[in-house]
Amino acid sequence: MPSRDELRDHLIQTRIAGEVATSRENNLDHYASLANREPYLMLGLTLSQDWAFPEILALMAKAAGVVADPEHRFGQDTIDPERTIDALDMMAGVVAGALAVPGARVLVATGHPTGLLTVHLALARLAVELGATLITPAEGWKYTNHYFGRTRTIRYLDSVAMVSDKGAFTHSHDADPMREMLAELGDAPPDLVIADHGWAGAAGEAGVLTVGFADSNDPALFVGEAEGKLAAVVPLDDNVLPRHYAPLTEYLVTRVTHALGA
Repeated sequence: MPSRDELRDHLIQTRIAGEVATSRENNLDHYASLANREPYLMLGLTLSQDWAFPEILALMAKAAGVVADPEHRFGQDTIDPERTIDALDMMAGVVAGALAVPGARVLVATGHPTGLLTVHLALARLAVELGATLITPAEGWKYTNHYFGRTRTIRYLDSVAMVSDKGAFTHSHDADPMREMLAELGDAPPDLVIADHGWAGAAGEAGVLTVGFADSNDPALFVGEAEGKLAAVVPLDDNVLPRHYAPLTEYLVTRVTHALGA
């Protein structure tokens, strides 16, 4: 496992954290859109508090380490690598607690097949190694995306759920697939969901124990965490080269196994 210092340096060098690729303009636009309850950015969550733009910005500065100054409107924005690592530690504790229960039923899903899929695949393998059961509800279910009008299908790769658009796994904010999966499961929901985007938001909204990953321009999951609907959310750039996530994944997997004494 990389040390904390080694991981922090790696996060900065690969721009998983530190000065990330997501622009300040994009971040602020998404915070304003969430304040206006834009469905695409709600990620399947409802908000019990008002969460105006200044409150969302303040939360994102605290939870993810973006620049707190509202007058900083253009150019570079940041994710604090210390907050990323702290959140990984928190996520590891939640995952270990869930996997400590014999036969825990786990659902893993991602809306970022070109980036975070590699992390989710490793966590799915770890869950099985530790005696959990990966569940794969609603495989093959089709729906029409509300925003782009495309038909998409739930598919699994090594028990990690994604949506496909004809022959390709695709980026998705959609919450409908997770809602359908939970509806199919009925009175037997998963004991843990590991996810991102609308997969995580919809699971947390339904009251399922959920941990997730989120970029600095996806504030809804951090709001969901602040309202107690998600147990842990890790701030990071969610679409760097997949190989760059390897040290982060090793750190997280090792923290989980150490917590379980495995």
